[in-house]
Amino acid sequence: MSKHHFSKNLKTSNLITMSLGGVIGTGIFMSTGYSIQTAGPIGTVLAYVIGSILVCMVMACLGELSVHDPNTGAFHTYASKYINSGIGFVTAWMYWLTWTIALGSEFIALATIGQQYFPSIPVWGFSLIFTIVILLLNIINMQLFSSSEFWMSLIKVLALAVFLVIGIFIIFKIIPIHHTHFTPYFGQLTKNGIFPNGLLPVISIVLSANFAFSGTEMIAVGAGESQNPEKTVPQSIKHTLIILVILFIGTIIALGSILPQSDSSLAQSPFVTILQNINVPYAADIMNLILFITIFSGANSGVYAASRMLWSLADKKTLPEGLAKLSKNGIPVYGLILTIAGGLLSLFSSIYAPNTVYLALTAISAFAVVFVWLVIGWAQLNFRRQYLRTGHQLSDLKYKAPLYPLLPILVIIICILSLLGIAFDPNQRIAIIIGIPFAIICYIWHELIYRKKD
Repeated sequence: MSKHHFSKNLKTSNLITMSLGGVIGTGIFMSTGYSIQTAGPIGTVLAYVIGSILVCMVMACLGELSVHDPNTGAFHTYASKYINSGIGFVTAWMYWLTWTIALGSEFIALATIGQQYFPSIPVWGFSLIFTIVILLLNIINMQLFSSSEFWMSLIKVLALAVFLVIGIFIIFKIIPIHHTHFTPYFGQLTKNGIFPNGLLPVISIVLSANFAFSGTEMIAVGAGESQNPEKTVPQSIKHTLIILVILFIGTIIALGSILPQSDSSLAQSPFVTILQNINVPYAADIMNLILFITIFSGANSGVYAASRMLWSLADKKTLPEGLAKLSKNGIPVYGLILTIAGGLLSLFSSIYAPNTVYLALTAISAFAVVFVWLVIGWAQLNFRRQYLRTGHQLSDLKYKAPLYPLLPILVIIICILSLLGIAFDPNQRIAIIIGIPFAIICYIWHELIYRKKD
């Protein structure tokens, strides 16, 4: 084991922007319009309200765990301690795969944007450039990484906030819009009824909303490298959730109030359409820049989180111990290199085996999001029981999740219902078909190989 340790330099602002970096992705900019077309504006708002309630409950559970034990291994460590080491093993690999698989698709998305302006540079050339930059941002020191993520996340938040303000001005006719079917004063929200396509599409969008909020749990990964987790973690959770709920739901209301549900641009580039209709010059280029920063920030923060999961696995001796060595600046170099290598393999599989290997990988990733949240609720449920059973007082906890044991039980139930919903959705069923067997195989592997070491 390395004599070096993780730095403890992350502040509240760093945890917030790191989490926002993982959460605010292309989904809010590109997929929200499709959700409005599918479930209607009110149905989509309802779905995101449900998703925001679930993520608030999950983060309350995670807040209690990470304040009590601020650990870079986060939910891997909590699952191992308070459920069993096999579940912790599965959780770590699931979370690592989630961000590593996303890295491959993010490289392609970044290259696609780049080729619009530099068509002579091939995809592999852009991918090599992005790989080097992300590796440097993560490997030099935490200050460089946290600073880069701070500014990129700030740009994303400001972009959504500015759009929200513009949207409000349009809705109240302060800014004129050149759209023949525009209905002011939120009239567009209910123009086709509350649930124009029924309730079933709303249930499907609830699942999408859950995925949209994934990444908030990254705060717990950063807790082990924060200055004062007793204060920074609760503050980070509170501020992150407030920002996300306002921006996500506000954006959906604005889009649904301005563009008709039948407008084809909703499923393509609704932000560009609205900006062009109010005569904003270079609207497409502005959105491309924002999307580029959004995707790059997601890749950057994802590499951070995934590398810490590999470090945690090595620290628990379920990977070669040498991989847990840290640099003199407290960086898990081997975890970073392996994570980026995994992202490049994901990229190659998306090009050469899109209907086999890459399909299976993305299915596992979709399953992993809900699985990790379920484990967080389960771990907190067990932690509180064990904590009180060993003679501690509830007042000893510096951060307490409310409504115990109802809260973690609800998290577990809603996550199970979400998995059932995925099973009944033909477009997402593959996540269950591949995700559950993968989790079982990982668990059996741990029990056979590593159980005797625990």
